[in-house]
Amino acid sequence: MVSPAARRDLRRLDPPVSRRIIDALDRFVADPFAADVRKLNPIEWRLRIGDWRVRFSFDDERQVIVVLRVLPRGRAYRD
Repeated sequence: MVSPAARRDLRRLDPPVSRRIIDALDRFVADPFAADVRKLNPIEWRLRIGDWRVRFSFDDERQVIVVLRVLPRGRAYRD
């Protein structure tokens, strides 16, 4: 599941970069232990893909990953 903000973030990226991020998300879903993932706070995680960060959370009820934002490294941690 992708939030509207994350969809907007992906649309603004160059096609090769967005494809790389989508491929990395697919690999993460297939094997979560092989990805560079860190917990940011009790409900939010981040996936590192080169200079890009994907912020996401888990929806335990529906057993899905909710992609919140796709941002460059410098902007990913500002809140």
